Amino acid sequence: MTLLILDSGRGSRMGDITDSHPKCMTEISAGETILSRQLALAVSAGLKNVVITTGYLGEVLEDYVRSLDMPLDITFVRNDEFDKTNYIWSIYLARHILDDDIILMHGDLVFDSLVLDEVIAHEGSCMTVSASAPLPEKDFKAVIEDGKIVKVGIEFFNNAAAAQPLYKLTKQDFRTWLDNIIAYCESGIDEKRTCYAEKALNEISCECEIRPLDVGELLCSEIDNADDLEEVSRKLDSIKHRSVYMCFSTDVIHSGHIAIIRKAANLGRLTIGVLSDAAVAGYKRFPLLPFEERKTMFENISGVSRVVDQQELSYRENIMRLRPDIVVHGDDWRSGVQRTVREETIALLKEYGGRLVEYPYAYDEKYIELERRSLAELSTPAIRRSRLKKMLSIKGIVTAIEAHSGLTGLIAEKTVVYENGGARQFDAMWISSLCDSTARGKPDIELVDMTSRYRTVDEIMEVTTKPIIFDGDTGGLTEHFVYNVRTLERMGVSMVVIEDKTGLKKNSLFGNEVVQTQADIKDFCAKINAGKRAQKTSDFMICARIESLILEKGVEDALERAFAYTEAGADAIMIHSRKKDPAEVFEFVEKFRAQDADTPIVVVPTAFDSVTEEEFKARGVNVVIYANQLTRSSFPAMKKAAEMILKNHRAQECDDICMPFGEIIRLIPDDIKEDNYGR
Repeated sequence: MTLLILDSGRGSRMGDITDSHPKCMTEISAGETILSRQLALAVSAGLKNVVITTGYLGEVLEDYVRSLDMPLDITFVRNDEFDKTNYIWSIYLARHILDDDIILMHGDLVFDSLVLDEVIAHEGSCMTVSASAPLPEKDFKAVIEDGKIVKVGIEFFNNAAAAQPLYKLTKQDFRTWLDNIIAYCESGIDEKRTCYAEKALNEISCECEIRPLDVGELLCSEIDNADDLEEVSRKLDSIKHRSVYMCFSTDVIHSGHIAIIRKAANLGRLTIGVLSDAAVAGYKRFPLLPFEERKTMFENISGVSRVVDQQELSYRENIMRLRPDIVVHGDDWRSGVQRTVREETIALLKEYGGRLVEYPYAYDEKYIELERRSLAELSTPAIRRSRLKKMLSIKGIVTAIEAHSGLTGLIAEKTVVYENGGARQFDAMWISSLCDSTARGKPDIELVDMTSRYRTVDEIMEVTTKPIIFDGDTGGLTEHFVYNVRTLERMGVSMVVIEDKTGLKKNSLFGNEVVQTQADIKDFCAKINAGKRAQKTSDFMICARIESLILEKGVEDALERAFAYTEAGADAIMIHSRKKDPAEVFEFVEKFRAQDADTPIVVVPTAFDSVTEEEFKARGVNVVIYANQLTRSSFPAMKKAAEMILKNHRAQECDDICMPFGEIIRLIPDDIKEDNYGR
């Protein structure tokens, strides 16, 4: 696309203002001329190629443009007969280098950046008009019939709208117009070199598809005299004080972000909201950089007036507090994670007359590669291992769901639900000995050895990024536990949970139906202490799981053990119960918190599943583990499908309960497919 700016004329109606420079060099605000603004907005809009026709004081104009040092490929076309011709002749002189879609504007035109964005985004050819503006006596009007512009000139009043010489023209439509301009200029008739180029357009308008683009009350005005200059300068001052808001979650700023920030800054005083760590982790991925560092990044970007925090994915709080005139966002939120956020934002802006401005999202391969690298970094052992502690500090409560294979790990990684203008997903994965054994068709009695269980961890880690909590059963012999701690820590596991029982492991779901022996407090403390001495980093956590309530020894026994285990170095305490009534769990949490406000408390609400995460958090619980729901829900479905096939002698009847394999495949990472990486 080529930008054509017609700057050949003198602008005699400006008086002595244009004695020493062309009209386009007239200052319209501090440090900004008509032309410098046009070119700056062109850069912001992503235009590259510019043709400027010159005439009056052409050398002065060319030197000025070069001094601006804009990142544009600019070609000058000199019209030495500027005082004897109109801009139709300037276009004719530039005809050999105009073989493209064209943005055409007069050199004295000043417009809101929103106008140029709308012109560029318009499908097909268009001309800017304002249906709400009064028809001018001496300036352009556009005659509109059946949604098309059929005539442009100063003499038309019927079926007309106020128009400004800012066009977007497809290559075909411009070529049609240009051919008639050439015919005019080569006719040998002087009047056809001194008329408006629109005279040639009006003759062939039926062959073009030029639509009116109504810009309403937005600034789009020519400056013909000193009064126009004063009015336009006043409107520009109003634009510069217009409040603009946009929000970012990113921790990697690339050229696409800078481009949209520049666009937003052109709209007014730009405030950037930086999404909180908790909000980012809740809908996207864990941020590589913490909030304060991300905030500092944006504070140091030119064009940003101020930076504020945005606590939630929803814009509601900041829109109601800041009441921005314009909210800016990429058009990628029209579907997917943020669709409901967009709908809420539009409704809030409508309440007081605000405007939503959306720019095309940059799906550039290099940006996708940056996201791939970010995801790859999140999956490295050191980064993954540290995330559980960070999530606890950010959110106060984290949720984990069991995973026993690469595919269930991907379900845990990618499942997101949208509610109340936000998004929710699991923070971590629980690798359970019960589910790991069950997936192999083995009893949960530590029959599956650690080597096999490490293989499960590897399979899950290979395709996911979220932190892992590992079910370490009893921890085994202290001498073995030490090595297991080192191995899990090295692999990138965030937490190992060991239960205070001895002998052959028997699942707690059996309770007292089978003989289970609780470990001696002193011996279990020694195991915890040995594990803590063995670990190499402060990120790895050892959680002590207390079986007192399972074995019906009461809350006081559980508390005695909890305080002893934390004294021995346990980083967290898991309290477990088989009862549907959570009363004894709540009692434990309340009494533990009375003496220890900091040590994380972990619960597995398989039995007491009516309690919400919000209630757990309010009572002082920090980690909620959904320990076996994926395993338990998958087996009935598989069993039912098998029975239906046997019963019907075919698979058709069970098709409705089967997920299409295409949806399953979409869960699986593929470096070739872009859509597997969050944007």
